[in-house]
Amino acid sequence: MKLKKLMGVLAFTGLAAPGMALATNGYFSHGYGMKAKGMAGVGIALPQDAMAAATNPAGMAFVGDRLDVGVDWFRPIRDAEIAPEGLVPPVTGDFNGSDQKNFLIPEFGYNKMLGWNMAVGVAVYGNGGMNTNYDNGTPPFGGIPFFNLFSGRRTGVDLSQLFIAPTFAYKISKDHALGVSLNLAYQRFRADGLTAFTATSSSPSNFTDRGHDSSTGWGIRIGYTGNLTDAVTVGATYQSRTWMSKFSKYKGLFANQGDFDIPENYGIGIAVKATPKLTVAADIQHIKYSSIDSVGNPFANFWLGGNLFGSDNGAGFGWNDMTIYKLGVSYAWSDKLTLRAGVSTTKQPIPKSEGLLNMLAPGVVENHLTLGATWAVTPSSELTLAYMHAFSKTVKGSGFPFLPSPPFGVNLKMYQDSLGIAYGLKF
Repeated sequence: MKLKKLMGVLAFTGLAAPGMALATNGYFSHGYGMKAKGMAGVGIALPQDAMAAATNPAGMAFVGDRLDVGVDWFRPIRDAEIAPEGLVPPVTGDFNGSDQKNFLIPEFGYNKMLGWNMAVGVAVYGNGGMNTNYDNGTPPFGGIPFFNLFSGRRTGVDLSQLFIAPTFAYKISKDHALGVSLNLAYQRFRADGLTAFTATSSSPSNFTDRGHDSSTGWGIRIGYTGNLTDAVTVGATYQSRTWMSKFSKYKGLFANQGDFDIPENYGIGIAVKATPKLTVAADIQHIKYSSIDSVGNPFANFWLGGNLFGSDNGAGFGWNDMTIYKLGVSYAWSDKLTLRAGVSTTKQPIPKSEGLLNMLAPGVVENHLTLGATWAVTPSSELTLAYMHAFSKTVKGSGFPFLPSPPFGVNLKMYQDSLGIAYGLKF
């Protein structure tokens, strides 16, 4: 209980902005720390600041004594379309899920070297999230509400996750380091306007319109960073499942009576100093969304006799795992100015058969382009900017996949932009 109160206070005071949305790779962020974000999130083998712990804790052994504080302005545009497929009267409509468009995502990192071979630090960051808030629309089916999306009431979900990661890194030699972070997690969730689905729940009174609920939990992240030569660095990282307390207000929505753990993920990376000024780096990251019943279990299976929402192994959003490929470059233009760019690509996690429920969580973007720069204000301080554009992606899905010819399709669409700034101070 004390941990839950502490994490709640930190979230309330601005370390995790209420309602923040980070749906760039599923509901995970594309990167952590402004320098990494300017390179498409690359950082497993390229630690650049005290936010390195969020990607690979071993990197903290190579960044020195420093403090980094930043904030990202994030603008995701979410949209869902109900497409007619021969019904009379036709069922159609294009619905804007971006009633709230602008979010601020803070971040904080601190690192302290204990001699040449040990480092302790902490990273505080938004791990992920999802937000939809639909405008009112025209009721289909001759006025019968679908969700409460068309009934004049708020419809959507609000998920945000905060990580506080105390970190220890140790150099086993001057070129090789291991690191571990204890991930203390806090998350908030709210769902509104889903009364049309309460009949599918094991606890209908704990399914929707219960206001915000919160949960806390923990997990670990471990990592390795090694300089194979003066020009080549490699890294690997693994984050365990983060075991969260249950959302009691939504035990009728999330499987296993309100369980919503954060999935394990892992990755490998390489960074090559191609010239004294140019560094090229690449990461591969895998996120196991399907391992979390509330996220991975198909809603489509419910129609074929599957379990109710909220029950043991209950229905979910049907997400698949994701593998993300990231490539970034960094170029030292001068002693004071470093320029960055990056691209990443993946296959979005939502199957076509799961379009209906994922109107609430249309995390379908796949390709990102990023730009960044760092200006050395003084020998010990710097400013970093990072811009990200996630290109528009549309998934043409089914409304009721259990029928041979679905009566309507549900198309999901999203694109995003973000612009961040961070201040770094070297001690």
